[in-house]
Amino acid sequence: MDLIAKVRNRERLTREEGEALYDLDLYTLGELADKIRKEKYGSKSFFNINRHINPTNVCADICKFCAYSASRKNPDQYTMSHDEILKIVENSVKKGAKEMHIVSAHNPNDGVEWYMGAFRKIKEQFPSVHVKAMTAAEVDFLHREYGLSYDEVLDMMMENGVDSMPGGGAEIFDEKVREYLCKGKVTSDQWLEIHKKWHERGRESNATMLFGHVETRAHRIDHMLRLRDLQDKTGGFNAFIPLVYQRDNNFLKVENFPSGQEILKTYAISRILLDNIPHIKAYWVTASVNLALIAQEFGADDLDGTIEKESIQSAAGAASAHGMNLDDFVAMIKNSGFIPVERDSLYNELKVY
Repeated sequence: MDLIAKVRNRERLTREEGEALYDLDLYTLGELADKIRKEKYGSKSFFNINRHINPTNVCADICKFCAYSASRKNPDQYTMSHDEILKIVENSVKKGAKEMHIVSAHNPNDGVEWYMGAFRKIKEQFPSVHVKAMTAAEVDFLHREYGLSYDEVLDMMMENGVDSMPGGGAEIFDEKVREYLCKGKVTSDQWLEIHKKWHERGRESNATMLFGHVETRAHRIDHMLRLRDLQDKTGGFNAFIPLVYQRDNNFLKVENFPSGQEILKTYAISRILLDNIPHIKAYWVTASVNLALIAQEFGADDLDGTIEKESIQSAAGAASAHGMNLDDFVAMIKNSGFIPVERDSLYNELKVY
């Protein structure tokens, strides 16, 4: 059957068909993805009021694409105390933040209690705040560093107040690419296993894909299909986030940065292929604000959130160091022709603007 007809009939695509989607022109892809998006959400564009906290940049792992970690003898190393973290949470809650998105480097100096204690103290002082924390890469790091099983780490996270997991650390699942990008870090199978175990505990998580560096289109399709396979089993992913690689200040020398068309095609294809993951997030931090707004017409229905402050992507050149004002965020969505819908971290609608 013709590929376009198959997409219109909502039939599940194979790996070869997924790769063939890239050969379609941008407007055809956009139209197909937009139709799926509209069926699901109409003109709604979701976001939340959140705060990113990156409590340490001291890292035991060395990833070529990372501009954030202070490995080697970096003079700008930092590690926040629990009091410093709580002060940030307090200030953010006063400004209306409902989610704390906490992602750290893999710091071997602090111990498990530094990680878990921070989550526990946040929950004790701010019980209504949703704690989204610990990527699968961080879970794997604690497992390696302290001899804990994945189950033990995940149970500790739940006991100490972690509500959902972010999708970081996935990068690209192809192991040859991972070997080059982030040797020694969590493997693709381990990443999937950790999220599977989290989902089996009745919890939700995001899934990401870092693209636009040394991977091929086939690697991207393979990555999406592995997520689709796990989602068939667990149903625990609430959003897929294609992250655009940021090229400043890191060890990955990428000459051919993806065009805006290539990025939009990847959003559209993810909406078409991932028929079982509800939301496609155009994370404005890596995509740029303008491209994220356009991505709403190419299958994306979520723009993440106001963020307030962000250290990891901005270290590599993203314009996200100070987040975005809520009124500006809402106006921006309205001006792009969509309806801003504030959501909680699990996509319950809180307010339609």
